[in-house]
Amino acid sequence: MAEEAFGYQCPKCGCRSCEQDQFQATGGDVARVFNVQNRKYYTVSCARCGYTELYKALDRSAGLDVLDFIMR
Repeated sequence: MAEEAFGYQCPKCGCRSCEQDQFQATGGDVARVFNVQNRKYYTVSCARCGYTELYKALDRSAGLDVLDFIMR
C-alpha cells in the first residue's frame, strides 16, 4: 500500500509516494547453519519506479534472537 511519507522524495523520479516494509536475513556462519535470522532491515520503496533504499535496524537483544531460534 503506497503512502505519502513526510519528507520522502524518490532520488530517481521525484515521486513523493512510497511503500515501507521490513525483512530479516541471516548473518554469520553459525546463524546460517541454524537458519537464525539475526539481521533486520527496513525498506522504503518508491511507489512509482520501485527504487528501494535499505536501512539497518538497531541491534536486537540476544533474547529476541534466542526466541526466534526456538520458534522455528
